[in-house]
Amino acid sequence: MEQVERKQALALESWRALRILSEFVDGVETMSRYPAGVAVFGSARLKPDHPAYGQAEKCGRMLAEKGFSVITGGGPGIMEAANKGAKEAGGTSVGLNIVLPMEQRPNPFQTVDIEFRYFFVRKVMFVKYARGFIIFPGGFGTMDELFEALTLIQTLKIVPFPVVLVGSGFWSPLVEWMKSTLRDEYATVSPGDFDIFTVTDSVEEAVQIVWESHIGQRVVAPELPRFASDDEERISGDGTRGGPRHRRRSGDSWHESAI
Repeated sequence: MEQVERKQALALESWRALRILSEFVDGVETMSRYPAGVAVFGSARLKPDHPAYGQAEKCGRMLAEKGFSVITGGGPGIMEAANKGAKEAGGTSVGLNIVLPMEQRPNPFQTVDIEFRYFFVRKVMFVKYARGFIIFPGGFGTMDELFEALTLIQTLKIVPFPVVLVGSGFWSPLVEWMKSTLRDEYATVSPGDFDIFTVTDSVEEAVQIVWESHIGQRVVAPELPRFASDDEERISGDGTRGGPRHRRRSGDSWHESAI
């Protein structure tokens, strides 16, 4: 009986892997059709009367006017505002929607709507197809997207792109804690890591930073190394830098990973 149950469990895992692959295929085939994008993040809980909502709507409109696709998580709040601004400006308004037991409902301002079951697949789409992140006040999900981008840039896994935090009143206490605790007290980050992102109160500045980076007039985190393969990997659509291959042990011998 135990062996039968194990075989059934393995079969279910195989189907799960195929479902995950199908989400990657759907995301890649859909997103590759549209112009270069900028991801806009922020809380799903902020209402239209909140100042950040108006800023995000303006941000979406300005990005669309620059020819960018505007990519959000597809939900309400800041996501809705950015999608609204983009759609009303006649731009491509993308919602990468996540299926959740509660809270998430797709906003009505999406011209491209993709649904994901898995957070990690959705996160790959944000990083792969965005030329920059503009991040408004938000909760754990917003912080997750922020720190993933900072980690990928810091570890040289992706070519640096602009990460702009809008709202100094919200972001400055976090940045000050990072400096005093992570940098100064524990030395778990480097002084140069704070050049990876920008804090501003100006939507115009946020959009301009992303635009200048996109057209080659601004270099993000110039102290970080660049590699000869960066342009090739961007063109190929791989979206992530490689590195030395790790060897796996098989029995008593070592062999290189095939993938």
